[in-house]
Amino acid sequence: MIAENLIAKMETVKALLSGARHVAVLTGAGISSESGIPTFRGNGGMWQGEQAEELARPETFAREPERVWEFYNWRRATVAGCEPNPAHRALAELERRVPEMMVLTQNVDGLHQQAGSRNVIEMHGSLWRLHCTQCTYFEENRESLPPLPECPRCGNLLRPGVVWFGEALPRGVLSAALDSVSRADILLVVGTSSLVQPAASFAHIAKRAGAVCVEVNLEATPNTGFMDFALHGKAGEILPALVE
Repeated sequence: MIAENLIAKMETVKALLSGARHVAVLTGAGISSESGIPTFRGNGGMWQGEQAEELARPETFAREPERVWEFYNWRRATVAGCEPNPAHRALAELERRVPEMMVLTQNVDGLHQQAGSRNVIEMHGSLWRLHCTQCTYFEENRESLPPLPECPRCGNLLRPGVVWFGEALPRGVLSAALDSVSRADILLVVGTSSLVQPAASFAHIAKRAGAVCVEVNLEATPNTGFMDFALHGKAGEILPALVE
């Protein structure tokens, strides 16, 4: 249930959204956790006794590709059993009502698209995309994979099409995201800790460009203090109320 002290702020944000021309939405792991997808940041970020962040590194993949693929095949199977939640669906509905909207997601699960969002920038790639480690081959694939999937073109090892720690964002992704953020009337920041760069700076960029910045998160973040509105609670409750 939404706390009473949030209702007045939510009504104001709802009115602002109804008149917005361009909305940018930054989403993080918190929005998908409400669909049952595990998060791997902080004290709970373990998988089979290992820090999941240590597995999401190119040097770990080079050293232990089978172990890394075991982790990602488990993630793929887990996500395949999850559905978009009311927060995902609310953003898809908001997109249908706003002249221009872009979802900038740090998630790799594809739930925004599954919920019906069409304008999505996957900043950290996708669990369902595979890339060859040697040639230019890539594909979208939701099927079960062998322990060490091979490229059908050259026979070398495939890797998950995600951005690992220490890697740059895909070409053009950051510039497209910054363009959307800098032109937005409203920036919604949903379910993210605001710790990972460059996404953690988007609210600052949007605010300097004149946007109204709204945080939707279970708890305060390092960016809460300068947000125009901080709506703390479940995204699956707050977002549907904002677009109902």
